[in-house]
This record gives sequence, structure tokens and C-alpha cells, in this order.
Amino acid sequence: MEKIHDEMVSIALKKERQLVGLLSSIDEVVMIAFSGGVDSTYLLSKAAQVIGRERVIAVTFESELYLPGETEAALVLAQKLPIKHLILSTDPLADREFRANTPERCYFCKHKIYSKLLGIAAEKGIAVVLDGSNADDTADYRPGMRALEELGIRSPLLEVSLNKAEIRELSRLAGLPTWNKPAAACLASRFPYGDEITGYKLKQVAEAECFLRQLGVKHDLRVRYHGSLARIEVNKDDLDSILTWREMIVGKLQELGFVYITLDLGGFESGSMNRLLTNL
Repeated sequence: MEKIHDEMVSIALKKERQLVGLLSSIDEVVMIAFSGGVDSTYLLSKAAQVIGRERVIAVTFESELYLPGETEAALVLAQKLPIKHLILSTDPLADREFRANTPERCYFCKHKIYSKLLGIAAEKGIAVVLDGSNADDTADYRPGMRALEELGIRSPLLEVSLNKAEIRELSRLAGLPTWNKPAAACLASRFPYGDEITGYKLKQVAEAECFLRQLGVKHDLRVRYHGSLARIEVNKDDLDSILTWREMIVGKLQELGFVYITLDLGGFESGSMNRLLTNL
């Protein structure tokens, strides 16, 4: 296992050198979409080192689609680097196409918010906008990636083929506090396609996930919305703990409006709602 790990680190460091070369070729101010997650924090950190802190601006999107505290956490990280940081408020629920929650939902959302970001960049005379998409993002159905390509948003981590595991390891080696942060995704990913997204439903799943975190769930976590049923996905290491807290979880989630509370024995799976695409 140690040999396999060492080989992975060697490959990751080689890709990191390619990333440094890519960022070194950017001789102007850049704007980086910054969620405060593993990928965007690593990208922002490397950009600050290579391009220069004074020529990097981080932008965080703020809306009902993100768990409470995410914006504040991003703000703290940007201050520690330190990097100039802007908060961009968005209202995806104002978009009828987004609320309808078709399989193209992510495309509509990304196109709208990144178009707004490009407008702000243009006002500041900034021509280069980056995001933290990585190589793993091409392995699943991600229509939002198409929006980024159409708008000319660059994804340096993807360009050098860095995947999530490699980014975590490089982040650990760099001493970044996000290296082991659980994977995050916007709350819209909790709903089956075709189920209209509302502010009330987003609040239900957000409060449910926050409660589970407060109980002690440390790893990846999703509360998938199926009408009156909540389907909890956690890392297999957390399955036993969830059963230990069963009564508290049932009580809280029923208080939030769910009737049936289930635990997915398959465990956490990023993009698990995409399994339903074959049935649409």
C-alpha cells in the first residue's frame, strides 16, 4: 500500500509541476470561482503562489443552494491566504428553467451565474476567469461543464488531469486545512430530476444535513429528497453511527416535514441521482 501511495504522490507532484507551468503562463490579473472546497482552495492557493496574491481575485457565489456557513468558511480561507475576495449573491430560484429541475438544470444555473461573473470581470478589465473543476468531473453527467466551455471559463486542474484524490494529497502536503473536507455539491443535487425545486425543500435538506453534521457525521453526506421520504447517504464508516442516533434522526427529520426516514445501505455516492437518467 505504501508503494502505491508513493506512486500516486509522484504522479500528483508531476501534474502539479504542469499546473505551475500553466499558471506561470498567465501574465495578468485572474478571477477564480472559489467555493472554499477542496479543489477551489487548492487552485486559489497555487494561483496566489505562482501568479501573485495581488493579481488574484476570489469570487464566492452565495445563494440558497449552499449549506449555511459555507460562505463564511470561504471568507475565512481567503483572508488567511490572504486574497482579495468578493461575494456574489445569486438567486437561481428566480429562473423558471432551473426550478423545473430538468437534467439540464446544472447547465442553466452555471451559465447564468458564470455569465454574471464574466460581466463583473469585464468591468474590472479581467479577461481570465478560472474554476476548480477537476478530472473526475468528466466521469459523470455534468451539463454545467458544457456551460463553462461555452463561456470560456478555464479549469486548470482539469487541464493538467488532476483528480480529487491527487488534489487532496497535494493539499495535505501544502498544509491546506481543506485537504480532508467532505465533498460538497449544491443542494439542488439532492432532488430527483423533474421534482420542482423550491426554497422550502432546499431548507428541509439543508437543515437535515446540518443536524447530521452536528450529531457527528464526519465524512461525505447527502440527504436525498424523495417527497415525504428522506434517503440518507453517508460514508460506510458512518453507517453504524447513524443507526446509533436513529431515534434522534427520525425525530428531527420528521419535525422538518419528512414522513419516512431511510438509510441507503449502498452508502454515499456522488451524483447518485443521475442513475435515474436512464428512466427519463
